[in-house]
Amino acid sequence: MFVIVFLTVIFYFRAVIYSIIKTKKMKFVDIKNDVAFRKIFGNAKKSIVLISFLNAILELEGLNRIKSVTFINPYLLPRLSEEKSSIIDVRATDQKGRRFVIEMQVANKKGFKQRVQYYAARDYSTQIDSGDDYPKLRPTYFIGILNFSISKGLSYLSKHITIEEETGDNVLSDIKFTFIQLTKFKKKENELVTLKDKWTYFIKHAENLKVIPENVNDEGLLTAFHEADKHSWKKEELIAYDNSKIREQDERGEIEFAKEEAKLEGRRQGIIEGKIEGKIEGKIEGKKEGILEGKIEVILKPYKNGKTAEQISSFLDLPIEYVIEVIAEYGKKKS
Repeated sequence: MFVIVFLTVIFYFRAVIYSIIKTKKMKFVDIKNDVAFRKIFGNAKKSIVLISFLNAILELEGLNRIKSVTFINPYLLPRLSEEKSSIIDVRATDQKGRRFVIEMQVANKKGFKQRVQYYAARDYSTQIDSGDDYPKLRPTYFIGILNFSISKGLSYLSKHITIEEETGDNVLSDIKFTFIQLTKFKKKENELVTLKDKWTYFIKHAENLKVIPENVNDEGLLTAFHEADKHSWKKEELIAYDNSKIREQDERGEIEFAKEEAKLEGRRQGIIEGKIEGKIEGKIEGKKEGILEGKIEVILKPYKNGKTAEQISSFLDLPIEYVIEVIAEYGKKKS
């Protein structure tokens, strides 16, 4: 009886605490930022966040659900403060030995599809050393959170597996890809039903929210919201976050500057080519006019000496119509 009462009190106070957290005003970070992403999803002390996210996005049920994770590259602020934001990932393994690579990619880049396949294959192959038995290999899951689209389908969640072409059987099932396409996620707060919807909404919109949405009741996602609140961050973490934002802006500025330079160079090249082309066209046009004037003189000279149009046409091997037209237009002017 005492145990039941004790557990009831614990659940009650936890519900009260979460209620307070959800209703108080907060200022959330941008989850797509590299420091924020790894702090929230790569925090070994808050592994409930990653467990909830993976179970929701991969739709793992029953015995397949993840119960615990071990981080392969945990969140380390000193290391992160010097890194560029081009590739942001979190790597972990669960109680069954399955590998998980969770990556945030804010911009589509050349070779992206090839790279993610390489990353997944590398994580899969490095589970064993040379000479080890292949059956020791466990499945590898690549989860890409993208701020662009990778598939032609309408769903924001894009899943990829290897299938047998004729039957559609998934025989080679150890490496799987799941992409969350944020640009395709259009649901509003009152339209969120599944936990994967709520997680995607959190990643895409957190920095614009002031409170935790009312329909969030998952402990892992609630913890993620709390971890994303700037008020809970240490000073050095906020500095690293701001520095990362500055790096992102600088990188975007470099790209935009390169684009503008390319446009200007294109214009300069176009002007030069236009001038050259103009000179060439002028010469060609001049030649054409010279040839035309020469033909006119050749026709008019015998015409002035009393030759008929038919005679001139036959002698110069020119169409009679052309000879008549030249005589009609230039004969009086030249006479």
